[in-house]
Amino acid sequence: MSRENQAETLDGWDRLVTPMGSNPTQFPSLEDDRQHLASILTQSRDLVIQQAALTASKQDISKRLDALFKEGRKLATFLRVGVKQKLGNRSEKLVEFGLQPLRVARSRKPTPPPEQIAPAPPSPADSKQ
Repeated sequence: MSRENQAETLDGWDRLVTPMGSNPTQFPSLEDDRQHLASILTQSRDLVIQQAALTASKQDISKRLDALFKEGRKLATFLRVGVKQKLGNRSEKLVEFGLQPLRVARSRKPTPPPEQIAPAPPSPADSKQ
């Protein structure tokens, strides 16, 4: 695989095809192949130009998309707040709009403490004191 870029390749083809076209009598057996390479060169240059135009167009479209997404996100946030304001934070209808209603957390019943081990009965020595 060649390490030259597209521009270098096209330039190399041009430097080969142009002089050969100027001297057709020296390479009569190669004329068909030279014309084929000249055709490929022309098509390749046209496609490189189209590619550059599409790249520029893609960059422009990307900028426009970014601006639209930024504006759309702001409007969506505004509308979500409006829906919450109209329906209330706790309305289950919010789910229909992709919003999470504010739900009251149920209090858990406190778990009874583990049974306490009965204290050892007082020793007779403790009662004399």
